[in-house]
Amino acid sequence: MKVGFIGLGAMGRPMARNLIKAGHEVTVYNRTRARAEELARAGAKVAATPVETAAGEVVITMLADDHALEDVLLGDLLARLREEQIHISMSTISVEFSRNLVEAHGRHGTGYVSAPVFGRPDAAEAAKLFIVAAGPKALVAKCEPLFSAMGQKTFFLSQDPPAANVLKLCGNFLIMSTLESLGEAFAFVRKHGMDPQHCLDILTNSFFTAPFAKNYGGIIAQKKYEPAGFSLRLAAKDIRLIMAAADAANVSMPIGGVIRDRFLAGVSRGLGEKDWSAIAELAAESAGLK
Repeated sequence: MKVGFIGLGAMGRPMARNLIKAGHEVTVYNRTRARAEELARAGAKVAATPVETAAGEVVITMLADDHALEDVLLGDLLARLREEQIHISMSTISVEFSRNLVEAHGRHGTGYVSAPVFGRPDAAEAAKLFIVAAGPKALVAKCEPLFSAMGQKTFFLSQDPPAANVLKLCGNFLIMSTLESLGEAFAFVRKHGMDPQHCLDILTNSFFTAPFAKNYGGIIAQKKYEPAGFSLRLAAKDIRLIMAAADAANVSMPIGGVIRDRFLAGVSRGLGEKDWSAIAELAAESAGLK
C-alpha cells in the first residue's frame, strides 16, 4: 500500500521502518527532519510538509498529544485528504478529541480509524506491538496489512473509534498503578534489608508472572530509567486524559487521583524525561532511601 506516516519519535520511527520492510511505499514526515532522513536510507520518501504524506491510500499519525495532532491534521492535512483515503490515529489521545476527529472526518467524508498501541520501542522495533483498532469494519479490514506489519496481534474493539482510546487509557491506568505499586513494594523490601531484584525473581516466578511485571520490575530494581521507553512527562499527560474522561463520565477513580499527583510530583522533581517507571523513585524517597 501507499502510506503516509507522520511522527517519527521513539515509537513512530520503528513502526514506519517495519512498514517499509513489509514492502509498503511509505512517505514520512517529522518536524525534526533528521529523523525522517534516517528512514530515507531505508527506502522511505521524505515529505517537506504533512500535506505531502497524503498522496496514498492511508495516512498514519503517531504524535505526542492532542495538540500536536490537531496542529497537523486540522490545519491543512484533513482538507487535502480525498474521500477514499483513511486516517489512522495511533497516538494516545483524549477520548474527547477522538470524538472530535470522528465529526471532522465525517464532515470531510474521509475515513477514520483509531488504533493505539501497547508496547515499548523495542516491541515496536520487533513488530511485536499489540494494536487495538476501532472504526468501521471495512476500513479496519483494509488497514489490516499495515497493522500486521507493525504488530504481533490486532484486536478489533468496536465500530466507534473513540472506544479504542478509552481502552488505551484504561490500559495505561493499569500500568501506571502497577508502577506505583512496584515502587512502594520495593521500597518496603529495601527498608527490610532485602534485594529487590531477588524478591522480584521470586514473585515473578511464582504468582506474579506477567511479562510486564518482570520487565518493569527489573527496570525499577536496577534503576535503569534511561533511555526512556515512554517518558514520565508523557505519562503525566496520559493520567490527565484518564481523569478528564473519568470526570466526563461521572466515574470516581480515587487511585487515579493519587497516580496523577505522583506523576506531577515526578515531573516537578526533574524526572520528566526519564522512563515512566522512575515514579518508583518517589516511593523510595518517601521511605528515606536513595
